[in-house]
Amino acid sequence: MNNKLFQRYFLIWLISLAAFNVICFVVPAEIAGVPRITGSFWTAYAFITIAFLGQLVCAWFALKADSLTKLFYNMPLLTICRTGLILMLVIGSLFMLVPFFPKWLGVILCFLILAFTAIAVIKANTAAEIVQNTETRIRKQTSTMRELTAQAESLIYQAKSEEAKAECQKVYDALRYSDPMASPALSDIENSIFVQLKEFASLIKTDNEEVVKKESEELLIFIQERNQKCKVLK
Repeated sequence: MNNKLFQRYFLIWLISLAAFNVICFVVPAEIAGVPRITGSFWTAYAFITIAFLGQLVCAWFALKADSLTKLFYNMPLLTICRTGLILMLVIGSLFMLVPFFPKWLGVILCFLILAFTAIAVIKANTAAEIVQNTETRIRKQTSTMRELTAQAESLIYQAKSEEAKAECQKVYDALRYSDPMASPALSDIENSIFVQLKEFASLIKTDNEEVVKKESEELLIFIQERNQKCKVLK
């Protein structure tokens, strides 16, 4: 949770609640000879106060983000929460102030505002979770190929001869431009590439050009086979 943002909202909420209470209890108990504070007044006051508390809970959930992605998608909710809070202050105060207005209508309107805010928070949280899950899946899908590519790139700098460097470059390019998708169906071929790349790395240090070339060709065959399987899986 972003504590600073919530603290600022809480201050606005506290001021709004204080203003609502001032309007409710400082204005004379009778207006134009009509009593303002009756049984329905206290019922409406209790329910509208609960609605104010509900707005605070909505803001807390909006900022209760466990990732930057969720916080980013929830940021517009602060505007919605503030707007709902102001509307609730105006409508709630008006219906509590004017004795001719039915108190039950003011309660309904305030809870409708609260319901709209709560629905907006739920929708935004759901959207943020979908985006976060998608990003997590994409990172997992590309992590294997990134690791293989990084290993292959490091071999270019380990190779001693120009011929060995050229073979490392071929392997690196093949991995670099391979499809980054991941699937359980690719696990076997990717394990084979890991093993083959490890063997290739050990041969680079021997500087045996003929053996290095042969090993790189076998490795390229595995990479090509993986790319073909990727096409079939799509």
